[in-house]
Amino acid sequence: MESLAEYKEIVDLIKESGGDYFKRCFQCGLCDTVCPWNRVRNFSMRKIVRQATFGLTEIESEDIWRCTTCGRCPQHCPRDVRQIDSGVALRRIATEYGVFPDPVKPIKTIAASLVAEGNPLSEERKKRADWAKEAGVKSFEEGMEILYFPGCYLSYDPRMKKVAKATAAILKKAGVEFGILGTKESCCGESIRKTGDEELFKRLARDNIKGFIDNGVKKILVSSPHCYHTFKNEYPEFMVNFEVVHITQFLVELIKEGRLEIKDGLEKKITYHDPCYLGRHNGVFDEPREVLRRVSGLELVEMPDCFEDSLCCGGGGGRIWMETPKGERFSDLRLEQAIDVGAEVLVTACPYCITNFEDSRITIEDQGDAKAIEIKDITEIIAEVI
Repeated sequence: MESLAEYKEIVDLIKESGGDYFKRCFQCGLCDTVCPWNRVRNFSMRKIVRQATFGLTEIESEDIWRCTTCGRCPQHCPRDVRQIDSGVALRRIATEYGVFPDPVKPIKTIAASLVAEGNPLSEERKKRADWAKEAGVKSFEEGMEILYFPGCYLSYDPRMKKVAKATAAILKKAGVEFGILGTKESCCGESIRKTGDEELFKRLARDNIKGFIDNGVKKILVSSPHCYHTFKNEYPEFMVNFEVVHITQFLVELIKEGRLEIKDGLEKKITYHDPCYLGRHNGVFDEPREVLRRVSGLELVEMPDCFEDSLCCGGGGGRIWMETPKGERFSDLRLEQAIDVGAEVLVTACPYCITNFEDSRITIEDQGDAKAIEIKDITEIIAEVI
């Protein structure tokens, strides 16, 4: 009887944390069939759901942290179990009790960095706009056409700074009046929310919303699909609505309006990777391809898993900060797909994807594979031809 009472308390806790949808599951197993984890190891979302239904969740297990929130299982679920929301509910419980398996422990350092400096990379807030000084980007002023929100990785990571600078060069070429908030900008909070730290997400969201309102921001341009998803779909929970545009959408807009002219060609065979949070979560599939097709000489080929069925890079759901051993990285599989279709360049539009793909590219090169390819953000391609 005591055990049953304990189970009931856990069930109630799961429900209070947002996991009430677990009870809808009738164990069809479609979630396991489409989950990318089952391409690299055995993993069962169905088992996690079943355990949670009866309050038998092992919060010490790494399994509740494996989900990359890629969106494949909700896409196919016939019972609307909402595996992402339900899985985050379990992580909230683990976070509340401070239970982090060894591969997940970096989350504690990440959270501390977000609190102290507003970014997950343990970088100083005062250096957030250093890339912009080098690129001659102004601070945002009320009345400007657009606020450019590069996000954390583009502000600090050496590889991703190239994307921020390429984006700024494109905007300048198109005559867009834009600026950044720089040190007033904090992480959007999307990924830390998916790890279960709801309070920290709310803190970051409120800081950004205050900055947007205080500076008269109306339209926000983002490079990260994670920022795009959060500003567009989650910040309205705070009773605000800003116009949010991803750079791939804005590029199409600029080209169609005649503000951005693609002058040069590029003789390359490329393939495009759909980021989960841009494509599957938000339906942005056509715009990046339309932009790439505007470049003469580019041959765009599709990989086997594309559009709605795109293969996750492995970085969502906070996994970008967790340890994933070699042999279990989705990004390795993705690079193999790109190489197999003969692509010289793998193009995408997400900092997490690029970070993971660059790591996988190094792995391939270390193995002596002469077919290793370039990894580019779509803005880096366009900056070369305008």
